[in-house]
Amino acid sequence: MKKLTFPLLVILLSSSVACTNMSNEEQGTLTGGAIGAAVGAGIASATGGNGWTGAAIGAVAGGVIGNIKGKEAE
Repeated sequence: MKKLTFPLLVILLSSSVACTNMSNEEQGTLTGGAIGAAVGAGIASATGGNGWTGAAIGAVAGGVIGNIKGKEAE
């Protein structure tokens, strides 16, 4: 998990700064993807799985959910 902490932190922080000129849909997709990647990596690492695979799956799922929520907010 230590190997994933720094890259995920960088992604999460950069995504929060980059959201200033985006639509609600774009913000939801980016934020959902970042949160999903962090949660997916954490769950995969905690259960003995591959953290990168968990991050990828979590990012896709979080991005889709965030996109849907962003569309609803507009």
